Amino acid sequence: MRLADFILGNTEAILAEWEVFARGTVAGATMDKLALRDHAEAILRATARDMMTAQTATQQSAKSMGREDAGEESVRLDGASEEHGVGRVGSGFDLAEVVSEYRALRASVIRLWRESGPDADRRDLDDLTRFNESIDQSLTEAVLGYQRRINQSRQMFLAILGHDLRNPLSSMMMSGEALARSGQLDARQSRMAAQISASAAAMGGMISDLLDFTSTGLGVAIPLSPAAMDLETLCREMVEETRAAHPACTLRFEAEGDLTGEWDATRLRQVVSNLLGNALQHGAQDCPVDLTVSGGRGEDADVVLAVRNEGPPILPDAMARLFDPLVRGSASGQQRRAGSIGLGLYIAREVVTAHGGSIEVTSSAEDGTVFTVRLPRRGAGG
Repeated sequence: MRLADFILGNTEAILAEWEVFARGTVAGATMDKLALRDHAEAILRATARDMMTAQTATQQSAKSMGREDAGEESVRLDGASEEHGVGRVGSGFDLAEVVSEYRALRASVIRLWRESGPDADRRDLDDLTRFNESIDQSLTEAVLGYQRRINQSRQMFLAILGHDLRNPLSSMMMSGEALARSGQLDARQSRMAAQISASAAAMGGMISDLLDFTSTGLGVAIPLSPAAMDLETLCREMVEETRAAHPACTLRFEAEGDLTGEWDATRLRQVVSNLLGNALQHGAQDCPVDLTVSGGRGEDADVVLAVRNEGPPILPDAMARLFDPLVRGSASGQQRRAGSIGLGLYIAREVVTAHGGSIEVTSSAEDGTVFTVRLPRRGAGG
């Protein structure tokens, strides 16, 4: 009996072994028969039908690369496998247990087939090859489905958490400000009230970054509300705010040319704030941070914003992951600044990209570290 025929004729015996193995996992110990088998029968039958379908060299190549033009049965196998991976997330299986299910399934089918004493056939080797290809395909789709559901759940949790934290933080900030302005506190108490407001505002900024990150992680571009504005005015305000927050640091600002355009002012404040904060954190303490903005004449001329600091250059390995969210480490051994969750540069890049612009970085001991932002006057969000 050919292997595909054996699978179709002995599906129940194979599923019984699948069920026994799944029940032996931590998550499967309390599950009923239907939940344990999940999409296993659909996977087995799709595997067998896929093996029995004639396959051209082109389809075999497409199948090996995971393309959907590998045949109708192959696509059906993908669907059942993805649903199985998603279902296992809901049942509490970890990824290692999902992978081990497939390892056990592969071993069970081959063992049961061999024990059935099939007559030797010159096509047996091809059948085994097609079977293993189908199982590998199914495993890949199950893992992808599992990971997608985990990522969606994680992003949704972070989004809900960030949203629900905003209201109590806003109350804390307003209460602290009201106390500081009440005139009924002594100097020490006023400083404490101001610190409460400042800490709540810092946490609010972190939550905003978190919400931006979760929205982009869910495949949504950062929302923009572009309007006519002057980037020079915005940058001067940001420089003054940063100077007030870091009185011991030297900030230099230069602006030239036409700096008007249609951008989202609130989002560009994030960009400038994050780049200045990054420069102050990682730059040499006794060296200034320079912010320059320049714009050519004409609507087609980009506006260029650059933030420069001196200090240890960014190492090549760190440069490759500089804009990665949450995993960015310091290039010079410093830790990220208090009030940061490592999303500053990532958010800056996403905002600039949403405007249709670009952001680049160069770093050397001679010229310092320079982040350069190029913004079209009317970006993608305009």
